[in-house]
Amino acid sequence: MNIITLTRENLEKEHICCAISNNNDCQVASKKAWLAERFDDGLVFKKGDVRGKCFIEYIPAEKAWAPIDADGYMYIDCLWVSGQFKGQGFSTLLLDECIRDSKEKGKKGIVVLSAKKKMPFLSDPKYLEYKGFLKADSVQPHYVLYYLPFDSSAEAPSFRACVKCPEVKENGFVLYYAHQCPYTAKYVPIIEEIAKQRGVAFKSVLFKSCEQAQASPAPFTSYSLFHNGEFVTNEILSDKKFMKMLDELY
Repeated sequence: MNIITLTRENLEKEHICCAISNNNDCQVASKKAWLAERFDDGLVFKKGDVRGKCFIEYIPAEKAWAPIDADGYMYIDCLWVSGQFKGQGFSTLLLDECIRDSKEKGKKGIVVLSAKKKMPFLSDPKYLEYKGFLKADSVQPHYVLYYLPFDSSAEAPSFRACVKCPEVKENGFVLYYAHQCPYTAKYVPIIEEIAKQRGVAFKSVLFKSCEQAQASPAPFTSYSLFHNGEFVTNEILSDKKFMKMLDELY
């Protein structure tokens, strides 16, 4: 498998792996627009030359859309290999590309968001530990920040105070999200409409800059749903899953 690095020049013609291939689809359009705006921040998106989920996306931690303090590190937004491409060493290939590139750029190491156990849309902690990542910090209810230092003397990264003592005061649902994940462009409007039809209070907050995301009340800024001030899930909900949740709550 060859590795392709996305650029402004090839962005329109390349498949971005995690969304369907039609550029006219709202998911693809939103993700590619988000990527194009991040290239100047140092974002890198590398993918296998296949049509499927086999890619890694990372960015200098100072520009990461995550509430962390990790100056000098590289932050992995997403490492995703699935389907027929699993079990063939492609995750290691992509991670090694990130490590090599980060070292060439003089970074202290790599940081990535995970959890106490494997969860949707978060990196697998068992895989990270197998690859030598260390636990840097943790916050409730389940988030763990992992890091891979290139020098043992490198200071460990940490979560920011805004996620250690989060405050979401509104009643009803409050959803914080970003177009970093293409699925939000499709599914956020769907559950907004369902909440409206059911007469349920629902407020959505779209992060439009890394500064806004870095002040998020939850570590996973692509999608974090709260209800009556309490965190509910970071899993991007389909219409069926959201309606089931409403049936259980109301």
